[in-house]
Amino acid sequence: MNSTTIAVDVAKAVFEVAVSEHAGQVRERHRFSRERFRRYLGEQPPATILMEACGSAHYWGREAQTRGHRVVLLPPHAVRPYVVRNKTDRTDAKGLLEAARNDEVRPVPVKSETQQALTALHRLRSTWLATRTARINTVRGLLREFGVVLPTGARHVVPTLGPVLEDADGGAPSLLRPALAEAAREIREIEGRIRTVEHQLDAVAEQTPVVSRLRSIPGVGLLTATALVAAVGDVQRFPSARHFASYLGLTPRERSTGQRRQLGAISKRGDTYLRMLLIHGARAVLAHAKTKTAPAPDRLRAWALHLERLRGHNKAAVALANKLARIAWAVWKYDIDFAAAPAA
Repeated sequence: MNSTTIAVDVAKAVFEVAVSEHAGQVRERHRFSRERFRRYLGEQPPATILMEACGSAHYWGREAQTRGHRVVLLPPHAVRPYVVRNKTDRTDAKGLLEAARNDEVRPVPVKSETQQALTALHRLRSTWLATRTARINTVRGLLREFGVVLPTGARHVVPTLGPVLEDADGGAPSLLRPALAEAAREIREIEGRIRTVEHQLDAVAEQTPVVSRLRSIPGVGLLTATALVAAVGDVQRFPSARHFASYLGLTPRERSTGQRRQLGAISKRGDTYLRMLLIHGARAVLAHAKTKTAPAPDRLRAWALHLERLRGHNKAAVALANKLARIAWAVWKYDIDFAAAPAA
């Protein structure tokens, strides 16, 4: 590996390349098409390739790695302060070279094809869930204008809508019934797609031992475990559980100066989807712990219930999500199942 650093501003069709052999100096610049850039990677001796961790960057990172290059992906928000004056492809490439010199800018690991496929399944499922919710809200809102109120809950809408459309005195106008029937069919079709994706995730989980380990944690199910595996990849890169929770945006935001230390709400940095799954899982743990059929709470649940009484449900759910993230780091790092400790 030589000392050459190649900064690439990735785009859909045009790639801006800046080659540097000395810090702060650009030796040559190129502007390539997709195929020409692919050939350029094969023509160059092994070097360090810099790219922003944006769309298609992981694909090009894998392509560069297969050709013997060392790939460094930098977070886009960390590169932006190094772009001087106007934003162009040339200044973006130069900004990459400057940002790479800062040790505080942590690179993003190149994701494998399996990781990206898992992430894509989660994205598709989220998109279909949002589409289903939109269709259900539309149907409920339209029928409410004619005095027909469907019960609350997504699973109740389509079964209740059928009898309403079949009954001539159900309240729905005859002119609107064909369109509502088509909406119900679309909702059922979307639900079928969602179930198919969940079956695919379940099949992947059976072949991935770490997913079974993570699912032993309270509040961590199939979606959360597979999403963590897809997004994180190698948990060994986090030196502690706090670093992992901070990566997910679940640690307090700090505004300190001098001898005054001030901690506020959570930072909300990192992956929004992972944070949402962990917080919803924490809400489920709290809700189940308060049911009459729940067994005696263990140490984790007892702590969460005590915190809920002191600080309220929302703060307790976020604090428990932070705790679950730290437990997930330990379970993943040391390859052990979660073992609930008895309450004091």
